[in-house]
Amino acid sequence: MQIIKEESFLLSLQNIMSFIAEDSIDRALKFEIELREKLTTLDNFPYKFRQSIYFENEDIRDYIFMGYVIPYFIDISNDRIVILNIVKYKNEI
Repeated sequence: MQIIKEESFLLSLQNIMSFIAEDSIDRALKFEIELREKLTTLDNFPYKFRQSIYFENEDIRDYIFMGYVIPYFIDISNDRIVILNIVKYKNEI
């Protein structure tokens, strides 16, 4: 499966990277490298993670990484995974 990153994901990631870099450029780079490595493995078991809490669609899943939620769409008909965005996880009960 091909992994596609939506513009909204790329813009949000850039904002997160800028925020982390204010404290430590090394931490920001480490965050980005680790995240990109993890995202490349989504095609192994795309349904491994929970159904998204943001969308009512079985094919949209939430990958949680270091306090952030990355919703992604499993597009079986086009043999691809579309990474939609990245947002700070809020555990509200």
